[in-house]
Amino acid sequence: MTAAWRSAGRLARTLWRIQRMAGLALWAHKARSLFVVAAVAMGVAALTVIVASVDGARRKALEIVDFFGPDAVMVIGGDIENRPVGQRVYTLSFTDARTIARSLPGAYAVLPMRSVRAITLKYGNRNHESPIVVGATENYAKTWNWPLAEGRDLSADDIAHAAKVALIGDEPAKELFGDASPIGRTIQVGNLPVQIVGRLAYRGLTGGGHDVTIDDRIIMPITTLTQRFNLNRKYFRGLRVKFHDPEHIDASKDNLRALLRHLHKLGPTENDDFTIISASEILKFLTAFTGGLVAFLGVTAAVAIIVGGFVLANLMFLSVGERKVEIGLRKAVGATKAAITAQFLSEALYLTLAGSFCGIGLGVALGESLSRLGLLELRLSPKIFFLSLLAAFLIALVFGLSPARKAAGLDPIEALRGGGD
Repeated sequence: MTAAWRSAGRLARTLWRIQRMAGLALWAHKARSLFVVAAVAMGVAALTVIVASVDGARRKALEIVDFFGPDAVMVIGGDIENRPVGQRVYTLSFTDARTIARSLPGAYAVLPMRSVRAITLKYGNRNHESPIVVGATENYAKTWNWPLAEGRDLSADDIAHAAKVALIGDEPAKELFGDASPIGRTIQVGNLPVQIVGRLAYRGLTGGGHDVTIDDRIIMPITTLTQRFNLNRKYFRGLRVKFHDPEHIDASKDNLRALLRHLHKLGPTENDDFTIISASEILKFLTAFTGGLVAFLGVTAAVAIIVGGFVLANLMFLSVGERKVEIGLRKAVGATKAAITAQFLSEALYLTLAGSFCGIGLGVALGESLSRLGLLELRLSPKIFFLSLLAAFLIALVFGLSPARKAAGLDPIEALRGGGD
């Protein structure tokens, strides 16, 4: 037992000396060390941004699908997949909506919608440019599974009488009223005075653009919107349909498509003049998009890390050539090949670890900047830290082993003479 402890002690002292010499060697060549750290940091920064952006894209996909709901489909006027030249996009009528509500098996909620864009909202001396004002029928919040923070939903009486009432999203509510309740207040939607009857709860999903979120909207009766903004009163752009049984959503979707084709009098060879979208199709598209993003950005990260590795290998080979006398002297006084190899691998590992930590910091800073600009949505997780450390170890091992073995293989006499290649 005592012999084992002595052996362990000698090994620990040897390792400590190796680490100390590795640190001194790196400190003695600070400019070269800094160059390697910077090269590795760039690769790890790319890896950090890529992993965070992919995780952010996946989270966003799940949020969108959850918001859409597994028991609903969205019908949009026009064939958005084939996009024929000159196609009409206002092909859905209120007759369609009434027939679906009355005749489609399993459907229990039918919500026609249309919208106008970029409308100025005013309350007192406060203005807010809302990206969208939606017109809908009764139970908008309920049909979209969107909780109300306060107030009530649109009612059938509101639709029937084209009432000048509205639901307000969280974003315009904060801009116009701050922390005060908007319920019962009257705002100007363009030139139309509208009373706020409900406030939608905060959802936080981006709906496109830089800082545009789905919370930045006003919802009023579709009859009010069409009358006050001089829109076509027969057709609308979108239709949300909810079904009782989410497990049979595909069959319900097929039934809906058949019914709409019959209502629109489309022949067997004619394409649909509408598009039906379900949560599964949204998820399929977003999964394919995320997969492509993973493949493209993964190659980018791999190239950046390999470049850092080649910089490390080349500078370490240069270091071996410049430190032949040092290596020969160490071998002459008893240093083993294993000790020399361990020292150079330790130097490589210290450089890659330093580059890894710098790269994480740089990647996080770059990611935050891109997030603020609305170019990417990032999600930082512990996975980034572990992947960066793994990258550091792999770079040190793969690209540092050959220079370390070259140093360990030098003949001590030739090395002391400055030769040994």
